[in-house]
Amino acid sequence: MSQITVNSSTFYVVATPIGNLLDLSQRAIEILSQVDIIACEDTRHTGRLLSAYNIKNKTLSLHDHNERQRQEYIAELLQQGKSIALVSDAGTPLISDPGFHVVRHLREQNLPVVPVPGACAAIAALSVAGLPTDRFTFEGFLPSKSGARQSKLSELASEPRTMVFYDAPRRAIDTVQDINDVLGGDRQIVIARELTKTFETIHADSAENILTWLNEDPNQLKGEMVLIIEGAHIDPNDIPEVAIKTLKLLLNEMKPKTACAIAAEIHGVKKNALYQIALELK
Repeated sequence: MSQITVNSSTFYVVATPIGNLLDLSQRAIEILSQVDIIACEDTRHTGRLLSAYNIKNKTLSLHDHNERQRQEYIAELLQQGKSIALVSDAGTPLISDPGFHVVRHLREQNLPVVPVPGACAAIAALSVAGLPTDRFTFEGFLPSKSGARQSKLSELASEPRTMVFYDAPRRAIDTVQDINDVLGGDRQIVIARELTKTFETIHADSAENILTWLNEDPNQLKGEMVLIIEGAHIDPNDIPEVAIKTLKLLLNEMKPKTACAIAAEIHGVKKNALYQIALELK
């Protein structure tokens, strides 16, 4: 295996394991071992990972509450020739984790930002969910309060793509109850809990049956969870023929997204429903 050389004045966004330490790539190990500074969400948490690989580089805290204040300092360090790696507590940084403001600032300064890919809970769960993966949407964390959560689910009720969320298992029963109430008990969902860890669980069923399963097994309300919801099934028969005709005409002149938006506005139908039909027409 060739030796990896870390470049000066470069910011590396490094994915770390979501549970199993063996999921840290060899490239990630070498980069973390060689950079001047490791920016991390929690220095104590990351310290345990670094210790497991005998990595003793200097760490710098970078979290939701200080990243905007840190971005200028990090840019200055890079301009001085330092190399910096960014890690989160687990998985790929910036995916519902800190780092967005820093990365955007560095790119605005034309400073090199390099991805070092690896584990990501959302993608790991999606890969084994058994739901369509050709098109999906990542929605991050669902709101913790039921009213806001139901409102969010209502917004997504007609979304045809598979939907991926992060959620806390301790409120999984309440979340699945809201899915039952808003999307219907027959909507297929997948709960992927404690991925790559000792008590990894991946369970797929209808929302109604998942709710029963959770109520019967309190052990499923622990750890960390990815929630995946089947996309809505669009019945072309529910769309007025005149709207489909308009859509066909518009598709000859413009991109599907624009055509769907215009046709939806003209006929008062859902854009997502028209978009699904547009994909089939194409």
